[in-house]
Parts: sequence; C-alpha cells; structure tokens
Amino acid sequence: MSLLELFGIFFYVGLFTIGGGQVAITLMQQVFFEKNLITPERFYNMVAISESTPGPIGINMATYIGCHFYGFWGGCITTFGTVLPSLIIIMIIASFFSKVQEKALVKAAFNGLRPAVTGLVAVAAWQVFKIALLNIDAYSLSGKFLDLFSPISIGLYVVMLVVFFKTKLHPVILVLLGAIAGIILL
Repeated sequence: MSLLELFGIFFYVGLFTIGGGQVAITLMQQVFFEKNLITPERFYNMVAISESTPGPIGINMATYIGCHFYGFWGGCITTFGTVLPSLIIIMIIASFFSKVQEKALVKAAFNGLRPAVTGLVAVAAWQVFKIALLNIDAYSLSGKFLDLFSPISIGLYVVMLVVFFKTKLHPVILVLLGAIAGIILL
C-alpha cells in the first residue's frame, strides 16, 4: 500500500467518523481487516496503546498505524488525512449553521444521528470487550462455555470499574494500574 493510498483510507475514516474515536476505530478495523493489512491481535494492541495515550483515540490510532507502515511521515500523513475532512466540514458548517440550526429538517437530522452514532459506538465497544475479556480462541477449540471467559481479565475489569466509581481516580491512573496488573497477572 502506498502512502497516498494510506492517506486516502484515513481521509475516508475522517470523513465518515460521526460520533468520535470509537466509530473511527470501527471503520479502521473494517478497512484493515478486509485488506488483511493488520492482524486483529495487533490492531487491538494498537487500540489499547492509543487509548492509553493522551489525545483523541481516533487520531492516536491514525498516527500509530501510519507510523507502523511508514514511520514518522506515515504518522503525519495519516493524522492529516484523518483531521482534514473535519476541518473542511467544520469550516463549511460554521459559515452557515447559525442560520439553519432551528429548522425542523436540521433538528430531525440530529435526532436521527444520535441513535445511529450510539449504535456505531456500541459496535466498537463490543469489539474491544470481546478481545479484552473473552477467550474466543480457547472456546472455539474446546466448545466449553466456561472456556469462553478469561477469569483474570474479567476480575481485573470488575475491580477497575469498582475502583473508578468508588474512588473517582483519574482514568490515567487506572490505565497504568491495568498495565501493571496485566504484566503481573497475565
């Protein structure tokens, strides 16, 4: 794949990402899995690293994938490809939105966008959940329902949820604790 093709993929991702980075991840996943360019395991490791670093996850993923394929310049090109559609669209919308925001058609469009975007985010969350907490490979080999679950991963997930809601620790601390626990336990 050429650098121009990579730019095109991320321009596409940036153009059709409505709802945030999780939707971008879903689009990236579809493109890169269909073309067999990145293995699912590597992709979800990239997701984990991108979620663990500061900034929007969609842009972090774009930069990471670009660097994976073409180093520094690949990261620059994919990041630019991801944000360029948003810049263009925002500049166009900002120029006339205040004039049309109260129109019934515009309100109806936004009422339809919200559930659609929520569904896309749910799909992305499910994909990450499957990789993080379920042991699909072991289940498919044994066929035993209990082999589907990774007790350590699920335990860590529950502990992190409880700690987050009870202590209100900053998510960065929880991510670091999760990484440390993964090194020790998994």
